[in-house]
Amino acid sequence: MLSGIKQKAVVGKDGKIELSATELPEGTVVEVIVLVEATTEEDETTYLLKSETNKKHLLKALENVEKGNLIYVDLDEYEKSYL
Repeated sequence: MLSGIKQKAVVGKDGKIELSATELPEGTVVEVIVLVEATTEEDETTYLLKSETNKKHLLKALENVEKGNLIYVDLDEYEKSYL
């Protein structure tokens, strides 16, 4: 007799989870354990480095910081002048 089933399912409307197990006869008592897959979140830098264009911009920005090529903007003064 069947002693275990492993399936992947997606939670549906109202939290309903459907499993297809034709091997189990109707009326069989089962114990259910739900394991939720961990979502892997990548940080913004990793995401941006995937695009070659973004990668070039980020590396150029890092180069500018290292060389001291920076522009300082006082946001309070900017708001007074332009908003």
